[in-house]
Amino acid sequence: MALRDFIKSVGTVLPEIPKPEQKPSLNERFVWTGIALIAYLVMATTPLYGFSGVGQNDQLAFLRVVFASTQGTLMELGIGPIVTAGLILQLLVGSEIIKLDMSDPSDRAIFGSATKLLTFVVIVGESLAYIYGGALGSLGQTQALVIFVQIFVASVLVLLLDELIQKGWGIGSGVSLFILAGVCQTVLWYTFTPITFQISQGVTAYFGFIPASISAFFSNTLGGMVVREFKYPSLLTFSLTIVMILVLIYIEGIRVELPITSIKYRGFQGVYPIKLLYVSNIPVILVSALGANVTFFTRILANSVGNSPPWWFHYLAVFPVATNSTTNTSFPIGGLVYFMTAPQSVSQTIGDPVHSAIYLLYLVGMAVLFARLWVEIGGLNPKAVAKNLMDADVQVPGFRRTGLSIEQMLNRYIPTLTIIGGILIGLVAGVSDLFGVFGTGIGILLMVDIILQYYQMLLKEQVEEVSPALAGLIGAG
Repeated sequence: MALRDFIKSVGTVLPEIPKPEQKPSLNERFVWTGIALIAYLVMATTPLYGFSGVGQNDQLAFLRVVFASTQGTLMELGIGPIVTAGLILQLLVGSEIIKLDMSDPSDRAIFGSATKLLTFVVIVGESLAYIYGGALGSLGQTQALVIFVQIFVASVLVLLLDELIQKGWGIGSGVSLFILAGVCQTVLWYTFTPITFQISQGVTAYFGFIPASISAFFSNTLGGMVVREFKYPSLLTFSLTIVMILVLIYIEGIRVELPITSIKYRGFQGVYPIKLLYVSNIPVILVSALGANVTFFTRILANSVGNSPPWWFHYLAVFPVATNSTTNTSFPIGGLVYFMTAPQSVSQTIGDPVHSAIYLLYLVGMAVLFARLWVEIGGLNPKAVAKNLMDADVQVPGFRRTGLSIEQMLNRYIPTLTIIGGILIGLVAGVSDLFGVFGTGIGILLMVDIILQYYQMLLKEQVEEVSPALAGLIGAG
């Protein structure tokens, strides 16, 4: 009880966005959502005062897409603290280490306050880790303090923008919106940017696929656009990006539909959909976050041991030694961590098939593991779903209205779909990463999933104006 009282008291002093007294119109929520998005984009392009290493040796490149962050800007942390705190609390509550009844309004309020409090703690912890772990280079004490204040204030603003949208002022969630904006920005950058880079002495080329293709057409060098070095956009990566988007849209629509009837409203019939991607993108997000954090902290450890690491460290990771200002020492070139990271170009994928195969197996295997884990602790297992159906006063025709019979019926589908979904999502993300799709594999997965979520939300909003009951049915599907 002391912890509950502490969280309640702290929740009263933390900054908070009030709920609207009455539900804003759809147009008003569009406006607030646009304001939040513009604020995020401004912060994502505003460089940190006192930091001059933008674009050089990004040790956190793995985390950028998942956490909607940008190196060297006010969005250095992005939504990382919000996602991290939310996942930790959900895992603790789902595994019943912390016992909260999410159907009880007071317990939901405690969960919200605890999440916000933990987010502040994570903001402070991650800011200090980034600064003193070397992610922002070598900084003096005054410089580090100035950068810490900027990151802290910007991260709190992101937290409040997310709260603004989630409390009903906007549409959807700020976390999803910011991830979508970051991925779309990357895809558009890879496709249209006219910036040039140097190929060799005195020879430059466009980075963006469209400008590079136009230049190659007029110079009769279209053959060089099929595959380009490193992860520069090419015909292969552009085509694979389109294919992966279409594949994901198709897979997202595959589901098992179980007929249900209401015991409260006579004559009501509907379906309870169980998607092929039952746990959505969460397994790959967890795998990506795991790999990114392992690589980051291994890089920090490598910095601390210097040029004379202990013998066992070579089995953990080997990082290249910087030979010039453009050498990227963030990506390992050997050790266990090397096989947990994707090849950095198509040529590396083809040239080192062992690395590519092990990375793909690692991603698929961990995706399946996290999928099964999340089903159990996230309230998605057959027992929890059966309880939800019972609480909603619906039943499955042909089965007795008992939790055990419905659970046995769900056991035919949920465990199998969990494994198949984990394999599919791991394969899609892995193949996309191996061949360098625009925005990375996990980025494309998130983009497609969030766009479909927004489509369903907007459809629900439009239908709700005509029939609230029908809108609730769409929201459940």
